[in-house]
Amino acid sequence: MGDFERDALAVLQNIFLEKDVAILVGGSGLYIRAVCEGLDKFPDISTETKKAIEAAEQSGGLAWLQQELSQRDPAQFAKIDKQNPARLRRALEVCFETGQPYSSFLQQGQKSPRPFRPVYVLLDLPRPELYARIEARVDKMIASGLEEEVRNLLPYRHLSPLSTVGYEEFFGFFDGKITREEAIGKIKQHSRNYAKRQVTWFAKHGDWKVFSPENVPEIFEFINFAH
Repeated sequence: MGDFERDALAVLQNIFLEKDVAILVGGSGLYIRAVCEGLDKFPDISTETKKAIEAAEQSGGLAWLQQELSQRDPAQFAKIDKQNPARLRRALEVCFETGQPYSSFLQQGQKSPRPFRPVYVLLDLPRPELYARIEARVDKMIASGLEEEVRNLLPYRHLSPLSTVGYEEFFGFFDGKITREEAIGKIKQHSRNYAKRQVTWFAKHGDWKVFSPENVPEIFEFINFAH
């Protein structure tokens, strides 16, 4: 994410040489935060620490990550997404590497100076319509070859980036633990769960102005007024 922050700021610098406004579009709040506010500074994590946590996670699973972080950093555990192994793993890596709580490295509300002023617009859909779009998107991914993509990645299934929605469910199917239909159903369910967590995150972080995607004139009016 640090690379994304650096590269995005370089692109914005070039845009602002010619334009007064740049539009950043995305669904991941932490990436938006990295560009607009700056990242917290964390120490480098050694290979030994990563391997130790990976081995413990393979043995104890998500439950081990949750239990370990709850003991080492109760403050961070209270607010972290407890169903997201990548977030839990990252927090534990810092705890293991430094012997200090992950939360002790957070900026506690301080922001890095930026040569621009962000204007935050959040597009919101009624929950039934949002879920219908998610399920249609999953169907399109399946039709475009997601299953074969995952099958080709079987030799690399132990890597952390593959512990995510769309991959883990098909791994379960290939292992014979669930049917293909169940795998697709779980992808849709877990995608809906992820979208719900995103909605919760944006509600807690940032000063977002909420609009329906259909209200384009109102969105432009708000941006022009804020700018």
